[in-house]
Amino acid sequence: MEHTLYVVGIGPGNPDYVVPKGIETIKKATVLVGSERALEDFRAPGQTTYAITGKLSILAEQIQQELVSHDVVVMVSGDTGYYSLLPYLKKKFPNQPIEVIAGISSMTFAFARLGEVWHDADLMSFHGRQPSPEQLAHREGKKMGFLTDPEYNPAHIARILCESGWPASTTAAALERLSYDDEHIVRGTLESLQDLEGFGHSVLVVLG
Repeated sequence: MEHTLYVVGIGPGNPDYVVPKGIETIKKATVLVGSERALEDFRAPGQTTYAITGKLSILAEQIQQELVSHDVVVMVSGDTGYYSLLPYLKKKFPNQPIEVIAGISSMTFAFARLGEVWHDADLMSFHGRQPSPEQLAHREGKKMGFLTDPEYNPAHIARILCESGWPASTTAAALERLSYDDEHIVRGTLESLQDLEGFGHSVLVVLG
């Protein structure tokens, strides 16, 4: 019997925001893969678990071994289609049945928290990459959303945007720990956010 690799988007983090099909799949898993934080939040007694670290090749070998005997459920943060492990898993397991269960991305969650729509926004990531100058260029009415990391945090990105010609008075907001009890949202301008500390893994929304 051929076993299935499930890829489940777990949303911004709080289990309350995982779709019911995702929760059901996670609970029924014999083998569960995810970040250490996700495993703490979702693992059930008796499950075999593997933490996602920087060594993806080792993780792929572990998944391959487990797929011989079991279905494997891989939890990814946010939505499966937005900067997730899905492309890597499809490449590593091209002949394996894969079922994908969508989640709520932290980006769309951030726009919802601000009461804004995102269908007309340019969505980018500074997490492990850097958008091109053309993508960052100022345009009146332009709306952007960024995934950040400890190096390119909201303060750093705000400085980059101001250096790229964005008015310092442009409305912006930094959001971290979305969906958790200690969720933190700071609203301001590109100028004021340049003094913001922390917010390493967060979302920056710019409303031009």
